[in-house]
Amino acid sequence: MRINPPTSGPEVSSIEKKNLGHIDQIIGPVLDVAFPPGKMPNIYNALVVKGRDTVGQQINVTCEVQQLLGNNRVRAVAMSATDGLMRGMQVIDTGTPLSVPVGGATLGRIFNVLGEPIDNLGPVDTHQKAESRGYQNWDVLEDSATAELSLY
Repeated sequence: MRINPPTSGPEVSSIEKKNLGHIDQIIGPVLDVAFPPGKMPNIYNALVVKGRDTVGQQINVTCEVQQLLGNNRVRAVAMSATDGLMRGMQVIDTGTPLSVPVGGATLGRIFNVLGEPIDNLGPVDTHQKAESRGYQNWDVLEDSATAELSLY
C-alpha cells in the first residue's frame, strides 16, 4: 500500500492550479463530466463539485472517476447525495485518487467512504494517508508465511 502525504486527498487548495470541467449529465449518483481537450482526469481520480444550489445552500460533493467516455467526457460516481447538483456546475479534478487516513490513530475509529471520522470523537491525529485503490498486485505482494520463514 502506498502512503501519501496529507495533501493527496480530495482537498482543494487552489482552484487555479486544478483541471476544471463541468457537469454534462446527472443520473442519480452518476455524473458525466466534460473537460477541455487534453485535460482528461485519470480513472479513480477524485473530482470535487463545489457551489450553491438554487436555494443558496452550500454544495460540496466528491466523486470518483470510473470510466472514460470519449469526446472529452468521464463518468464518475458521487460519494454523497447529488441533491442540488445541476448541469453546467464547475467540477475540479484534484489530480489524485481518494485517500483515507491510516496508522495507529485510526484503530477503533469509524469513517465514511471519504476517510472523514463520523464517530463524534473529533479529528484523527495522523498525517499518513493511503490511496483507497493503492493495493499492490498479488504477484508483487510477499507471501506472509514465506516472509516469516525467511526470518529464521
